[in-house]
Order: sequence, then structure tokens, then C-alpha cells
Amino acid sequence: MKIEGKEFRTIWFDEEKKVVKIIDQTKLPHQFIIKDLKTVKDTINAIKTMEVRGAPLIGGTAAYGIVLAILENNDLEFIKKSSKELIQSRPTAINLQWAVHRMNNKLSMINSNDLFDVALKEAKEICDEDVKFCENIGLNGLKIIEEIYNKKKDTVNILTHCNAGWLATINWGTATSPIYHAHKKGIPIHVWVDETRPRNQGANLTSYELNEEEIPNTIIADNTGGILMQRGEVDMCIVGTDRTLATGDVCNKIGTYLKALAAHDNNVPFYVALPSSTIDWNIKDYKDIPIEERNAEELSHIEGKDDEGNVKKILIYPNKSKAMNLAFDVTPAKFVTGLITEKGICTASSEGLKKLFNK
Repeated sequence: MKIEGKEFRTIWFDEEKKVVKIIDQTKLPHQFIIKDLKTVKDTINAIKTMEVRGAPLIGGTAAYGIVLAILENNDLEFIKKSSKELIQSRPTAINLQWAVHRMNNKLSMINSNDLFDVALKEAKEICDEDVKFCENIGLNGLKIIEEIYNKKKDTVNILTHCNAGWLATINWGTATSPIYHAHKKGIPIHVWVDETRPRNQGANLTSYELNEEEIPNTIIADNTGGILMQRGEVDMCIVGTDRTLATGDVCNKIGTYLKALAAHDNNVPFYVALPSSTIDWNIKDYKDIPIEERNAEELSHIEGKDDEGNVKKILIYPNKSKAMNLAFDVTPAKFVTGLITEKGICTASSEGLKKLFNK
């Protein structure tokens, strides 16, 4: 997608310099900085600090992390150790584990002299595949938006939470892909963007990328969605997911569950957009999903630009106050209208997913 009129992906490999290039998302929206990842430790740090974030992008980054590990030392023990550290860098997003396992399976029978070439090709394929999957998610989700527009004959108001945009993937996004496709088709769209505390990924990232594509959007406080639904000002919700179980239960950014409850109470369709790489076919009980708890400072401090244009971080809590910073929650399948995938749309259920993916 575009930034200041120029097409970008969120991650790519510089063949000449042998480094991985990323957009440092901790600097957005106030600064646009392309950063080099030179080692597997750089990659792990980028994932941990959320310079890259979003389940599909984390997966792609981890794949390139294996490539960088091979460049450092193509010894299998080093690659194995690096793989373990990559998986541990953020526990909730299933794409991370999926990508590392896929890379290792591909490399398991490869001669050490060929490891780099094979790994680089596979990492690129993982990223290219994600682009295609997200594009197809958009085309499938577009049908839902078209149906609403054909009935309403007016602007379609969509509420989204966090950032499941192209910045969370390699390109297109998951939740935003249907929005981008609808916009390109000329359907009038307006997006309610939850600011998404504590890191404000909705305000800082989703609104930012929608602005770049000239899609009308309004940032709202996280607790505003309910009253907008009561007023009839939300036609549908679309969110992404960091891990969706084969049961249809959806693990996503903290606050998603409350949006789903409000949508259910107000008969607003609540859709989840995801590539198949985000499906966890093994865990049966959502209580077994590892929920990441991040540094409390993300809650107690906030970053912004002052009147002189300087980016500063400030404390907003009382000095003695404690904070708890759970990064994700789980929305039970019964509150999800449907899952929008690259294969099509299905019910949020084991039956729906098995039928769609021939499991």
C-alpha cells in the first residue's frame, strides 16, 4: 500500500546489503523510518519491542530472522537455538511459531552450502503468500460490504479495533483489506477507528494508513463503540486476530471481546478477518492460549508530539499506582458472525472451518 504516494511493503530483503528492511512502527505516525535488521537478535528485538507487529507480519519477520541466523552462522545448533528464541519473543500470535516451523521443515534436509538460498526463497514465499491471502480476504469480505451498501444505498460505517491493516501484514491487511477493495470499487466507506489503548495502534497506525489511502475515518475512544451501535451508526465490525482456534474462538487485541458483546447486543454483524496461518488447529480450549502480559509502562506512559514538534513520552498515572497490561483477550465463537479467510467466509465453528479447509 502507499505512504506519501509511494508503494511499500512492511518488510523486504536487501539483496545487496544482505539485511532485512522494516518500517519501524514504533515511530509512526510522527516519523517514517526504515530500519535495517542485520542479525537474528535484531529480529527478535524488533518483534519484542513491536517495531514490527501484527500476527502475519510477525510470521514473515521470523522467517527472515532464520535467514539472518544462517548468514551469521549456518550451524544447525545455532539455527535451532535462534528458532527457539524467535518463537519465545511473543507467545500469543500463532503465525510466529507457524513460520519458524515451516522454515525449519524446509531446511531440515538441505546441505549447509545451500541453506541461505533455500531459506531466503522460502521466507520470500511466506511473505508473497501472505500478500495473496490478504488480497483474497479483501475480495471475500468485499461481498459483505457490497451487500450492506446495496441495501442501504449510503455510506457504509465500519468499526475496527487495533490495527489489522497492511501495517500488520505484508500488504493489504486482514480487516482493512475488504475496506480497501470496497474503496477502490467506489463504495462510500467510513471507518470508526478505536484508538486501542495502551499503544494506540488504532489511532497511530490504522487511521494513519487509511488517511494515506484517502479513506474517511474517525478515531474514537475505546469505550465509544457501544453507544455508536445503539445509535445505529455502525453497520458492521471487522477485526483481525492473532490466533483463532479450530473451534472458532478468536484471540485478538485486548478490548475485542467487549466490542463483540456490544455488537451482539445491538445486532451488528461482527466479522473476523484472518489468513489460514493464524488458525491454531491444536489447542481446543481458549483458556490454554498463552496471553502475553506486557510492560506496565505502556499503560502508565504515553508518547506524543509537543507544540514544538518534539516527540516525547510522559507519565499519565499517579507515581504510586500499579498497572496491569494484558495484550490480548478471547472472543468466544458464539459472538462472531463469520470468519473471512483467503478460502472464503465460514461460520466461527469447528464445522465451518473444517468444511472450508477440508480438515
